[in-house]
Amino acid sequence: MTGNKSVVVIGGGVAGIQASLDLAEQDFKVYLVEKNPSIGGRMAQLDKTFPTNDCSMCILAPKMLECFGHEKITVLSYSEVNEVSGEKGDFTVTVRRKPRYVDEEKCTGCGACVDACLLKDRFPDEFDMGLRNRGAAYLSFVQAVPKVAVIDPEQCIFITKGKCGKAPACKEACERDAIDFDQKQEEVELHVGAIIVATGLEVYEPYDIEEYGYGRIANVIIGLQYERMINAGGPTGGHLIRLSDGKPAKRLAFILCVGSRDLKRYPYCSSVCCMYATKSGILAREHEEDVESFVFYTDLRAFGRGFQEYIERGMEEYGINYIRAKPGKITETENKSPVIWYEDTLTGELKRMEVDLVILATALVPSKGVEELAKALGVELDEYGFFKAKDPLCAPVDTSREGIFVCGFAQCPKDISDSVAQASGAAGRAGEVVSFVSLK
Repeated sequence: MTGNKSVVVIGGGVAGIQASLDLAEQDFKVYLVEKNPSIGGRMAQLDKTFPTNDCSMCILAPKMLECFGHEKITVLSYSEVNEVSGEKGDFTVTVRRKPRYVDEEKCTGCGACVDACLLKDRFPDEFDMGLRNRGAAYLSFVQAVPKVAVIDPEQCIFITKGKCGKAPACKEACERDAIDFDQKQEEVELHVGAIIVATGLEVYEPYDIEEYGYGRIANVIIGLQYERMINAGGPTGGHLIRLSDGKPAKRLAFILCVGSRDLKRYPYCSSVCCMYATKSGILAREHEEDVESFVFYTDLRAFGRGFQEYIERGMEEYGINYIRAKPGKITETENKSPVIWYEDTLTGELKRMEVDLVILATALVPSKGVEELAKALGVELDEYGFFKAKDPLCAPVDTSREGIFVCGFAQCPKDISDSVAQASGAAGRAGEVVSFVSLK
Protein backbone atom coordinates (compact mmCIF):
# COMPACT_ATOMS: atom_id res chain seq x y z
CA MET A 1 0.00 0.00 0.00
CA THR A 2 1.35 3.42 -0.97
CA GLY A 3 1.22 5.99 1.81
CA ASN A 4 -0.25 9.44 1.24
CA LYS A 5 0.22 12.22 3.79
CA SER A 6 -2.58 14.42 2.50
CA VAL A 7 -6.23 14.92 3.43
CA VAL A 8 -9.33 16.30 1.72
CA VAL A 9 -11.64 18.37 3.91
CA ILE A 10 -15.13 18.81 2.44
CA GLY A 11 -16.78 22.00 3.62
CA GLY A 12 -15.20 25.38 4.36
CA GLY A 13 -17.20 26.50 7.38
CA VAL A 14 -15.63 27.00 10.78
CA ALA A 15 -15.38 23.24 11.39
CA GLY A 16 -13.72 22.56 8.04
CA ILE A 17 -11.36 25.49 8.52
CA GLN A 18 -10.34 24.33 12.00
CA ALA A 19 -9.75 20.76 10.81
CA SER A 20 -7.64 22.06 7.92
CA LEU A 21 -5.52 24.29 10.17
CA ASP A 22 -4.95 21.50 12.69
CA LEU A 23 -3.79 19.12 9.96
CA ALA A 24 -1.61 21.73 8.28
CA GLU A 25 0.13 22.48 11.58
CA GLN A 26 0.99 18.78 11.75
CA ASP A 27 2.69 19.16 8.35
CA PHE A 28 0.00 17.31 6.36
CA LYS A 29 -1.06 18.58 2.96
CA VAL A 30 -4.73 19.64 2.98
CA TYR A 31 -7.20 20.24 0.16
CA LEU A 32 -10.17 22.25 1.44
CA VAL A 33 -13.15 21.87 -0.90
CA GLU A 34 -15.96 24.43 -0.53
CA LYS A 35 -19.05 24.50 -2.78
CA ASN A 36 -19.66 28.24 -2.35
CA PRO A 37 -17.51 31.04 -3.82
CA SER A 38 -16.04 31.81 -0.36
CA ILE A 39 -15.09 29.84 2.71
CA GLY A 40 -16.60 30.87 6.06
CA GLY A 41 -19.89 29.00 6.11
CA ARG A 42 -22.86 29.99 8.24
CA MET A 43 -20.73 31.54 10.97
CA ALA A 44 -19.84 34.34 8.53
CA GLN A 45 -23.50 35.38 8.51
CA LEU A 46 -23.77 35.75 12.28
CA ASP A 47 -23.42 39.01 14.17
CA LYS A 48 -22.33 37.70 17.58
CA THR A 49 -21.77 34.32 19.23
CA PHE A 50 -23.30 33.08 22.46
CA PRO A 51 -22.78 33.02 25.40
CA THR A 52 -19.97 35.61 25.26
CA ASN A 53 -21.48 37.94 22.64
CA ASP A 54 -18.13 38.09 20.87
CA CYS A 55 -18.08 39.37 17.29
CA SER A 56 -18.51 36.35 15.02
CA MET A 57 -16.49 37.70 12.10
CA CYS A 58 -13.72 38.90 14.43
CA ILE A 59 -13.21 35.25 15.42
CA LEU A 60 -13.72 33.76 11.98
CA ALA A 61 -11.96 36.15 9.59
CA PRO A 62 -8.42 35.56 10.95
CA LYS A 63 -8.97 31.80 10.63
CA MET A 64 -10.22 32.24 7.06
CA LEU A 65 -7.17 34.26 6.08
CA GLU A 66 -4.76 31.93 7.88
CA CYS A 67 -6.34 28.95 6.15
CA PHE A 68 -6.18 30.54 2.69
CA GLY A 69 -2.60 31.70 3.13
CA HIS A 70 -1.19 28.53 4.70
CA GLU A 71 1.43 26.87 2.54
CA LYS A 72 0.07 23.43 3.38
CA ILE A 73 -3.55 24.22 2.49
CA THR A 74 -5.00 24.48 -1.00
CA VAL A 75 -8.46 26.04 -1.00
CA LEU A 76 -10.70 24.83 -3.82
CA SER A 77 -13.67 27.20 -3.58
CA TYR A 78 -16.74 27.01 -5.79
CA SER A 79 -16.04 23.29 -6.09
CA GLU A 80 -17.75 20.02 -5.16
CA VAL A 81 -16.62 16.45 -4.62
CA ASN A 82 -17.98 14.34 -7.46
CA GLU A 83 -16.51 10.88 -6.96
CA VAL A 84 -14.42 8.94 -4.45
CA SER A 85 -12.64 5.64 -4.99
CA GLY A 86 -9.93 3.67 -3.23
CA GLU A 87 -9.48 2.87 0.43
CA LYS A 88 -8.10 4.20 3.68
CA GLY A 89 -4.65 5.62 3.01
CA ASP A 90 -5.12 5.67 -0.76
CA PHE A 91 -8.26 7.54 -1.86
CA THR A 92 -8.76 9.14 -5.25
CA VAL A 93 -11.12 12.11 -5.00
CA THR A 94 -12.53 13.75 -8.11
CA VAL A 95 -13.46 17.41 -7.55
CA ARG A 96 -15.68 19.33 -9.96
CA ARG A 97 -14.64 23.00 -10.17
CA LYS A 98 -17.41 25.28 -11.37
CA PRO A 99 -16.50 28.22 -13.62
CA ARG A 100 -16.54 31.62 -11.91
CA TYR A 101 -16.04 33.36 -15.26
CA VAL A 102 -13.48 35.41 -13.34
CA ASP A 103 -9.75 34.63 -13.28
CA GLU A 104 -8.80 34.04 -9.64
CA GLU A 105 -5.17 34.97 -10.31
CA LYS A 106 -6.06 38.35 -11.81
CA CYS A 107 -9.08 39.45 -9.76
CA THR A 108 -8.34 41.78 -6.83
CA GLY A 109 -11.91 41.94 -5.52
CA CYS A 110 -12.17 45.64 -6.34
CA GLY A 111 -15.85 45.35 -7.21
CA ALA A 112 -15.68 47.23 -10.52
CA CYS A 113 -17.51 44.42 -12.33
CA VAL A 114 -20.15 44.33 -9.59
CA ASP A 115 -20.86 48.05 -9.96
CA ALA A 116 -20.89 47.86 -13.75
CA CYS A 117 -23.26 44.89 -14.06
CA LEU A 118 -26.37 45.91 -16.00
CA LEU A 119 -28.42 43.65 -13.72
CA LYS A 120 -27.09 45.13 -10.49
CA ASP A 121 -29.47 44.77 -7.51
CA ARG A 122 -31.88 42.52 -9.43
CA PHE A 123 -31.57 39.18 -7.62
CA PRO A 124 -31.93 38.12 -3.96
CA ASP A 125 -28.58 38.00 -2.18
CA GLU A 126 -28.12 34.56 -0.63
CA PHE A 127 -25.66 35.77 2.00
CA ASP A 128 -28.11 38.41 3.25
CA MET A 129 -30.98 35.90 3.15
CA GLY A 130 -32.89 37.83 0.51
CA LEU A 131 -32.99 41.08 2.49
CA ARG A 132 -30.74 42.75 -0.07
CA ASN A 133 -30.27 42.22 -3.79
CA ARG A 134 -27.16 41.57 -5.86
CA GLY A 135 -26.36 41.55 -9.55
CA ALA A 136 -25.31 38.79 -11.92
CA ALA A 137 -21.71 39.72 -11.08
CA TYR A 138 -21.15 39.81 -7.34
CA LEU A 139 -18.84 39.28 -4.37
CA SER A 140 -20.16 36.82 -1.79
CA PHE A 141 -19.62 39.25 1.09
CA VAL A 142 -17.18 41.97 2.12
CA GLN A 143 -14.77 39.63 3.95
CA ALA A 144 -14.99 36.84 1.35
CA VAL A 145 -11.98 34.53 1.07
CA PRO A 146 -10.87 34.30 -1.64
CA LYS A 147 -12.00 37.84 -2.42
CA VAL A 148 -12.79 37.07 -6.01
CA ALA A 149 -15.95 38.02 -7.88
CA VAL A 150 -18.22 35.43 -9.44
CA ILE A 151 -20.69 35.68 -12.32
CA ASP A 152 -23.98 33.84 -11.88
CA PRO A 153 -24.42 31.68 -15.01
CA GLU A 154 -28.19 31.45 -14.50
CA GLN A 155 -28.67 35.23 -14.33
CA CYS A 156 -25.97 36.72 -16.57
CA ILE A 157 -27.60 37.64 -19.89
CA PHE A 158 -24.31 37.35 -21.78
CA ILE A 159 -24.03 33.70 -20.67
CA THR A 160 -27.72 32.87 -21.15
CA LYS A 161 -28.39 34.90 -24.33
CA GLY A 162 -24.94 35.57 -25.79
CA LYS A 163 -25.29 39.33 -25.70
CA CYS A 164 -25.12 42.09 -23.08
CA GLY A 165 -25.45 45.49 -24.72
CA LYS A 166 -22.69 46.26 -27.22
CA ALA A 167 -20.23 44.43 -24.95
CA PRO A 168 -20.40 43.00 -21.41
CA ALA A 169 -20.18 46.00 -19.07
CA CYS A 170 -18.40 43.95 -16.42
CA LYS A 171 -15.63 43.00 -18.84
CA GLU A 172 -15.12 46.59 -19.94
CA ALA A 173 -15.00 47.81 -16.34
CA CYS A 174 -12.33 45.31 -15.25
CA GLU A 175 -8.91 46.93 -15.51
CA ARG A 176 -7.19 43.63 -14.74
CA ASP A 177 -8.91 41.83 -17.64
CA ALA A 178 -10.05 39.16 -15.17
CA ILE A 179 -13.47 38.48 -16.72
CA ASP A 180 -13.25 35.26 -18.71
CA PHE A 181 -16.47 33.98 -20.30
CA ASP A 182 -14.54 31.12 -21.90
CA GLN A 183 -14.05 29.36 -18.58
CA LYS A 184 -15.40 25.82 -18.47
CA GLN A 185 -16.16 23.36 -15.71
CA GLU A 186 -13.12 21.25 -14.96
CA GLU A 187 -12.32 18.20 -12.89
CA VAL A 188 -9.37 17.85 -10.55
CA GLU A 189 -8.18 14.48 -9.30
CA LEU A 190 -6.70 14.38 -5.81
CA HIS A 191 -4.85 11.47 -4.20
CA VAL A 192 -5.19 11.53 -0.44
CA GLY A 193 -4.93 9.28 2.58
CA ALA A 194 -8.06 10.42 4.45
CA ILE A 195 -11.21 12.51 4.07
CA ILE A 196 -13.03 14.75 6.54
CA VAL A 197 -16.66 15.74 5.96
CA ALA A 198 -17.66 19.14 7.40
CA THR A 199 -20.59 20.11 5.22
CA GLY A 200 -22.46 22.15 7.83
CA LEU A 201 -26.13 23.01 7.76
CA GLU A 202 -29.03 24.58 5.91
CA VAL A 203 -31.83 26.65 7.42
CA TYR A 204 -35.37 25.37 7.04
CA GLU A 205 -37.70 28.01 5.61
CA PRO A 206 -41.21 27.28 6.92
CA TYR A 207 -43.35 28.20 3.93
CA ASP A 208 -45.38 25.05 4.54
CA ILE A 209 -46.37 26.10 8.06
CA GLU A 210 -49.11 28.33 6.73
CA GLU A 211 -50.45 29.31 10.15
CA TYR A 212 -47.27 31.31 10.82
CA GLY A 213 -47.48 33.27 7.57
CA TYR A 214 -43.82 33.12 6.61
CA GLY A 215 -43.43 34.52 3.10
CA ARG A 216 -46.93 36.04 3.31
CA ILE A 217 -46.76 38.31 6.36
CA ALA A 218 -43.98 40.83 5.74
CA ASN A 219 -42.98 41.19 9.39
CA VAL A 220 -42.47 37.47 9.99
CA ILE A 221 -38.85 36.46 9.39
CA ILE A 222 -36.50 33.62 10.34
CA GLY A 223 -33.54 33.66 12.69
CA LEU A 224 -30.77 34.00 10.11
CA GLN A 225 -32.56 36.95 8.52
CA TYR A 226 -32.57 38.58 11.94
CA GLU A 227 -28.81 37.95 12.22
CA ARG A 228 -28.23 39.78 8.95
CA MET A 229 -30.56 42.60 9.96
CA ILE A 230 -28.90 43.28 13.31
CA ASN A 231 -25.40 43.08 11.84
CA ALA A 232 -23.84 46.52 11.25
CA GLY A 233 -22.60 45.30 7.87
CA GLY A 234 -25.98 43.86 6.96
CA PRO A 235 -28.73 45.13 4.67
CA THR A 236 -30.24 47.50 7.27
CA GLY A 237 -26.97 48.68 8.76
CA GLY A 238 -27.73 47.03 12.09
CA HIS A 239 -31.15 48.66 12.50
CA LEU A 240 -34.11 46.49 13.49
CA ILE A 241 -36.96 47.49 11.22
CA ARG A 242 -40.38 46.31 10.15
CA LEU A 243 -40.00 45.07 6.61
CA SER A 244 -43.51 46.26 5.76
CA ASP A 245 -42.82 49.97 6.26
CA GLY A 246 -39.20 50.42 7.38
CA LYS A 247 -40.23 51.75 10.80
CA PRO A 248 -38.24 50.73 13.92
CA ALA A 249 -39.25 47.40 15.43
CA LYS A 250 -39.79 47.90 19.16
CA ARG A 251 -41.66 44.73 20.13
CA LEU A 252 -40.05 41.46 19.08
CA ALA A 253 -41.39 37.94 19.41
CA PHE A 254 -39.18 34.86 19.03
CA ILE A 255 -40.96 31.55 18.46
CA LEU A 256 -38.83 28.49 19.17
CA CYS A 257 -38.96 24.98 17.69
CA VAL A 258 -40.48 25.96 14.35
CA GLY A 259 -40.16 22.79 12.30
CA SER A 260 -37.85 21.09 14.80
CA ARG A 261 -39.12 18.69 17.48
CA ASP A 262 -41.99 18.28 15.00
CA LEU A 263 -43.02 14.74 14.09
CA LYS A 264 -44.36 15.96 10.73
CA ARG A 265 -41.11 17.68 9.77
CA TYR A 266 -37.87 17.39 11.78
CA PRO A 267 -38.31 15.39 15.03
CA TYR A 268 -34.93 16.30 16.50
CA CYS A 269 -33.85 19.33 18.55
CA SER A 270 -31.69 21.77 16.56
CA SER A 271 -29.57 22.38 19.68
CA VAL A 272 -28.91 26.12 19.39
CA CYS A 273 -32.31 27.83 19.04
CA CYS A 274 -32.98 28.56 22.73
CA MET A 275 -29.62 30.22 23.05
CA TYR A 276 -29.60 32.25 19.87
CA ALA A 277 -33.09 33.57 20.66
CA THR A 278 -31.73 34.75 24.01
CA LYS A 279 -28.70 36.25 22.28
CA SER A 280 -30.97 38.02 19.81
CA GLY A 281 -33.04 39.54 22.60
CA ILE A 282 -29.89 40.75 24.36
CA LEU A 283 -28.51 42.31 21.17
CA ALA A 284 -31.83 44.02 20.45
CA ARG A 285 -31.80 45.74 23.86
CA GLU A 286 -28.14 46.72 23.37
CA HIS A 287 -29.09 48.39 20.09
CA GLU A 288 -32.20 50.13 21.43
CA GLU A 289 -33.00 50.57 25.13
CA ASP A 290 -36.76 50.59 24.63
CA VAL A 291 -37.00 47.31 22.69
CA GLU A 292 -39.11 44.55 24.29
CA SER A 293 -38.42 40.88 23.52
CA PHE A 294 -40.73 37.91 24.09
CA VAL A 295 -39.54 34.31 23.69
CA PHE A 296 -42.22 31.65 23.16
CA TYR A 297 -40.79 28.29 24.20
CA THR A 298 -41.81 24.70 24.81
CA ASP A 299 -38.94 24.10 27.23
CA LEU A 300 -35.51 25.71 27.47
CA ARG A 301 -32.52 23.50 26.76
CA ALA A 302 -29.60 25.40 28.28
CA PHE A 303 -27.15 22.53 28.57
CA GLY A 304 -23.79 24.13 27.75
CA ARG A 305 -21.28 25.85 29.96
CA GLY A 306 -22.64 29.21 31.05
CA PHE A 307 -25.89 28.74 29.12
CA GLN A 308 -28.29 28.87 32.06
CA GLU A 309 -26.52 31.93 33.43
CA TYR A 310 -26.84 33.51 29.97
CA ILE A 311 -30.63 33.03 30.01
CA GLU A 312 -30.86 34.44 33.53
CA ARG A 313 -28.79 37.42 32.44
CA GLY A 314 -31.16 37.93 29.51
CA MET A 315 -34.13 38.04 31.87
CA GLU A 316 -32.59 40.12 34.65
CA GLU A 317 -30.41 42.59 32.76
CA TYR A 318 -32.12 42.83 29.39
CA GLY A 319 -35.75 42.29 30.28
CA ILE A 320 -36.40 39.31 28.02
CA ASN A 321 -39.83 37.80 28.69
CA TYR A 322 -40.05 34.00 28.40
CA ILE A 323 -43.53 32.64 27.73
CA ARG A 324 -44.16 28.90 27.89
CA ALA A 325 -46.47 28.48 24.92
CA LYS A 326 -46.68 27.10 21.42
CA PRO A 327 -48.36 29.76 19.25
CA GLY A 328 -51.15 28.36 17.12
CA LYS A 329 -51.48 31.11 14.55
CA ILE A 330 -50.10 34.47 13.41
CA THR A 331 -52.37 37.04 11.79
CA GLU A 332 -51.77 40.71 11.03
CA THR A 333 -53.52 44.00 11.68
CA GLU A 334 -54.40 46.63 9.09
CA ASN A 335 -51.05 48.32 9.66
CA LYS A 336 -49.23 45.00 9.03
CA SER A 337 -48.35 44.33 12.67
CA PRO A 338 -48.20 40.57 13.41
CA VAL A 339 -50.62 39.23 16.02
CA ILE A 340 -49.65 36.01 17.81
CA TRP A 341 -52.45 33.79 19.08
CA TYR A 342 -51.37 31.32 21.74
CA GLU A 343 -52.31 29.31 24.80
CA ASP A 344 -50.31 30.13 27.90
CA THR A 345 -49.58 26.59 29.11
CA LEU A 346 -48.91 27.75 32.67
CA THR A 347 -52.35 29.34 33.08
CA GLY A 348 -54.37 27.61 30.36
CA GLU A 349 -55.54 30.98 29.02
CA LEU A 350 -55.94 31.81 25.33
CA LYS A 351 -54.14 35.05 24.58
CA ARG A 352 -53.09 37.34 21.75
CA MET A 353 -50.04 39.56 21.45
CA GLU A 354 -49.41 42.28 18.89
CA VAL A 355 -45.76 42.88 18.01
CA ASP A 356 -43.69 44.65 15.37
CA LEU A 357 -41.58 41.71 14.26
CA VAL A 358 -41.81 37.93 14.66
CA ILE A 359 -38.63 35.88 14.41
CA LEU A 360 -39.09 32.16 13.80
CA ALA A 361 -36.34 29.94 15.24
CA THR A 362 -36.57 27.33 12.52
CA ALA A 363 -35.07 23.87 12.27
CA LEU A 364 -31.47 23.54 11.17
CA VAL A 365 -31.10 20.69 8.70
CA PRO A 366 -28.34 18.83 6.84
CA SER A 367 -26.69 20.69 3.98
CA LYS A 368 -28.16 20.34 0.50
CA GLY A 369 -26.68 17.53 -1.54
CA VAL A 370 -25.60 15.34 1.38
CA GLU A 371 -27.40 12.33 -0.10
CA GLU A 372 -25.35 12.53 -3.31
CA LEU A 373 -22.16 13.19 -1.36
CA ALA A 374 -22.78 10.25 0.99
CA LYS A 375 -23.32 8.00 -2.03
CA ALA A 376 -20.09 9.20 -3.63
CA LEU A 377 -18.19 8.67 -0.37
CA GLY A 378 -19.81 5.31 0.29
CA VAL A 379 -20.86 6.22 3.83
CA GLU A 380 -24.15 5.97 5.71
CA LEU A 381 -26.52 8.73 6.77
CA ASP A 382 -28.75 8.51 9.82
CA GLU A 383 -32.54 8.69 9.74
CA TYR A 384 -32.47 12.50 9.71
CA GLY A 385 -29.91 12.88 6.93
CA PHE A 386 -26.82 13.56 9.05
CA PHE A 387 -23.61 11.59 8.47
CA LYS A 388 -23.80 8.59 10.75
CA ALA A 389 -21.04 8.16 13.32
CA LYS A 390 -19.60 4.68 13.72
CA ASP A 391 -20.30 4.93 17.45
CA PRO A 392 -21.66 8.15 19.02
CA LEU A 393 -19.64 7.59 22.22
CA CYS A 394 -16.56 5.57 21.30
CA ALA A 395 -16.00 6.75 17.71
CA PRO A 396 -17.98 9.99 17.27
CA VAL A 397 -15.98 11.29 14.28
CA ASP A 398 -15.56 7.98 12.42
CA THR A 399 -18.05 7.19 9.66
CA SER A 400 -19.13 3.79 8.36
CA ARG A 401 -16.15 3.76 5.95
CA GLU A 402 -12.59 3.56 7.24
CA GLY A 403 -10.49 6.62 6.53
CA ILE A 404 -13.48 8.98 6.21
CA PHE A 405 -14.36 11.17 9.19
CA VAL A 406 -17.05 13.70 10.02
CA CYS A 407 -17.31 16.77 12.24
CA GLY A 408 -19.55 19.71 13.07
CA PHE A 409 -23.20 20.01 12.16
CA ALA A 410 -22.74 17.45 9.39
CA GLN A 411 -22.71 14.77 12.11
CA CYS A 412 -25.53 16.13 14.29
CA PRO A 413 -26.86 19.49 15.58
CA LYS A 414 -24.32 21.34 17.72
CA ASP A 415 -23.07 24.86 18.41
CA ILE A 416 -19.89 26.53 17.18
CA SER A 417 -17.64 25.59 20.09
CA ASP A 418 -18.66 21.92 19.93
CA SER A 419 -18.20 21.94 16.15
CA VAL A 420 -14.68 23.34 16.47
CA ALA A 421 -13.77 20.82 19.18
CA GLN A 422 -15.06 17.95 17.06
CA ALA A 423 -13.18 19.31 14.04
CA SER A 424 -9.94 19.03 15.97
CA GLY A 425 -10.91 15.49 16.92
CA ALA A 426 -11.55 14.59 13.29
CA ALA A 427 -8.24 16.15 12.29
CA GLY A 428 -6.51 14.04 14.93
CA ARG A 429 -8.10 10.85 13.64
CA ALA A 430 -7.27 11.69 10.02
CA GLY A 431 -3.70 12.47 11.06
CA GLU A 432 -3.44 9.08 12.76
CA VAL A 433 -4.59 7.31 9.61
CA VAL A 434 -2.25 9.03 7.16
CA SER A 435 0.71 8.80 9.55
CA PHE A 436 0.17 5.08 10.16
CA VAL A 437 -0.27 4.29 6.47
CA SER A 438 2.83 6.32 5.59
CA LEU A 439 4.88 4.30 8.07
CA LYS A 440 3.72 1.08 6.46
